[in-house]
Amino acid sequence: MDVTALSVFENRCLINGQWIGTGETASGQRIDVTNPATGELLSSVPVLSEAQIHESVLTAQAAQVLWKKYSPQQRADILKKWFNLMHEHKDELATLLTLEQGKPLKESRGEITYAASYLEWYAEEGKRAYGDIIPSADSSEVLVFKEPVGVCAAITPWNFPAGMITRKVAPALAAGCTMILKPASETPLTALALAKLATEAGVPAGVLNVVTGSSTLIGKILTESPVVKKLSFTGSTPIGAKLMEQSAPTIKKLSLELGGNAPVLVFNDCNLEQAVQQVLDCKFRNAGQTCVCANRIYIQSGIYDEFLEKLAQKVSQLKVGNGLDESTTVGPLINAKATLKVQEQIDDALAKGAELVTGTAVQQPGNWCVPTVLKNVSQDMLCAKEETFGPLAPVFVFETEDEAVQYANDTEFGLASYVFTQDLNRFIRVSRALEYGMVGVNTGILSNEAAPFGGVKASGLGREGAKYGLEDYLEIKYVCVGNIT
Repeated sequence: MDVTALSVFENRCLINGQWIGTGETASGQRIDVTNPATGELLSSVPVLSEAQIHESVLTAQAAQVLWKKYSPQQRADILKKWFNLMHEHKDELATLLTLEQGKPLKESRGEITYAASYLEWYAEEGKRAYGDIIPSADSSEVLVFKEPVGVCAAITPWNFPAGMITRKVAPALAAGCTMILKPASETPLTALALAKLATEAGVPAGVLNVVTGSSTLIGKILTESPVVKKLSFTGSTPIGAKLMEQSAPTIKKLSLELGGNAPVLVFNDCNLEQAVQQVLDCKFRNAGQTCVCANRIYIQSGIYDEFLEKLAQKVSQLKVGNGLDESTTVGPLINAKATLKVQEQIDDALAKGAELVTGTAVQQPGNWCVPTVLKNVSQDMLCAKEETFGPLAPVFVFETEDEAVQYANDTEFGLASYVFTQDLNRFIRVSRALEYGMVGVNTGILSNEAAPFGGVKASGLGREGAKYGLEDYLEIKYVCVGNIT
């Protein structure tokens, strides 16, 4: 498919309201963007020079002086226009997303809706950055103001190339901050399409800048710059730790949404049909390439066999294929390296005593991965210790509640977790005992614009979404008015 025919298509970077293409870069080099389903070259994006990345920072600094003076209502009006434009171009955006990322069109449309929801939410929430007047013990007045942090930077992943952008950009702009965005090199076209619509919506020059090129160079410049006051990153824990280290000398505010190893605890007293469907949706959405998807599935012994049978039946009906095919339910993985990781975990599990329930022990060549279920999985296997990021469902058995919680917490990660039970007391006990930033009870889908998204332990710090996501882009200023008579 010719992506240039899409009205939202753009393959140039955005700096200070100007589109920067190959002719304007120092090296003239570009990064190829390919379709993971076919290997087809879709387009390419510029490799910006060091000087151009620095220019984007200075541009954002100059723009922030003016942007923070916009009233919350003015900023809200622009975000709402952007929201409306995303919905007007939903089908084109979804097609572009599927082409460069691979997920089925149905999921891509859902992601565009999800991404747009953050623009609408923060258009309203930005008008509610309330301060305080605090009663004082003496004759002074204690005033508390909320002010924008300043210039911000965001580095986003390839698995949700629209949703992860607006989840960061919307609260930043609503708070009065400016943003430099570095999208994943695998999926930059969706980011540039969103930026194109942002400029059409009236986002002023320099308020949103999108840069592409060397991740190492761009990350180094953004973290070391004293102009950049906050960095938001979604990606692996090792990269997050590196960015945190690089940011330390300039004392930046950080939001880090890092790796996950989500456990699912399914108890004997659950609604079995509901639990099976929710686990299926949670595990195989985006071909298992989500930070919050079910990575370890723990089933209580009383329903273990029945759960496995029902899950295997549903998994065997999933259709792997090109995301542009409306009948596809599982698209390709992002690259061949991702399928090799799944294969490594399957080989390790089978060698240590796990058994194949459905799927195949040998994955397909290229970027394709067959949805697979394993049983009799144990804690010493790689799939229990590492995030899979693929359509492999390892199913463990447990006897008691304490045992299940112990297994679930036996990881350095703490992003998302899930519990299925009809016992009110149990869901409260277990939810409190789980060492995770998020707990889904009787649901496998927990992310939305009104909720705080984020983890604990090695899964990061900070929250995105809800009022908490806005607060991450605000500083508190205390003003003491003394000697009032």
